[in-house]
Amino acid sequence: MTVDRDACCGAGNCVRTAPEVFTQDDADGLVLLRDAAPPPESSERVHRAADLCPAGAIRVT
Repeated sequence: MTVDRDACCGAGNCVRTAPEVFTQDDADGLVLLRDAAPPPESSERVHRAADLCPAGAIRVT
């Protein structure tokens, strides 16, 4: 999984959907990964977060 901080608009949908995987930078509010290889039980939330991202900044591989 990757995140594109240049594309991120700081909406925070990812953090609300999968807080164990995503956080936001305190300085600029942009996405940061807590865990680039989250456990399988987080998979559904990670995919949902990617779908909800208005900027398309989350890529699940």
